Amino acid sequence: MPPTPQPDRRWLLLFLFAALLLGASHWRVSGQAAGLIPVARREPTPNLVLPQLNGGQWSLADHRGQVVLLNFWATWCEPCRDELPDLLAVIRQAGPRGLTAVGVSMDQGPSAPALVRQFAAQYRLPYPIAFPNATIGAAAQGIGVPTTVLLDRQGRRAKTYVGELDRVTLARDVATLLAEP
Repeated sequence: MPPTPQPDRRWLLLFLFAALLLGASHWRVSGQAAGLIPVARREPTPNLVLPQLNGGQWSLADHRGQVVLLNFWATWCEPCRDELPDLLAVIRQAGPRGLTAVGVSMDQGPSAPALVRQFAAQYRLPYPIAFPNATIGAAAQGIGVPTTVLLDRQGRRAKTYVGELDRVTLARDVATLLAEP
């Protein structure tokens, strides 16, 4: 009796690998590719008042009427550095049309201000840099970096991006929010 031919398992392995790769790429992009929270479902953000790197306070209330981008990052975070060119391009392009940004450094310890100051100068960050305060400090410690939150003109959360930003998606979302009344 001749041996029964065995199916070629290479095709099965190739199919499984492709499905895994496609699933992983969809998972990474799906959080950013998802649209903005519908206006009716957006909830107000409490007024944030954050201590700034160079003294003073950054207050969300001072930016009502503007679309606000809050970027949580750290000097030691490689994806934070990788996303900077895209983030800065969107901020520079949309800033004159009503987008404002603040970077919230998650660096900790006595050397944090010096490290953050050096990082901000090296990358020529054109927006204020703040640190979490006692109000959001505990909650902010649980988020990964980079995380970016977009708020609409009324200070309501419209979208949260977890992980490195996608420039096209961010630019589209900012343009949509700037077009809202």
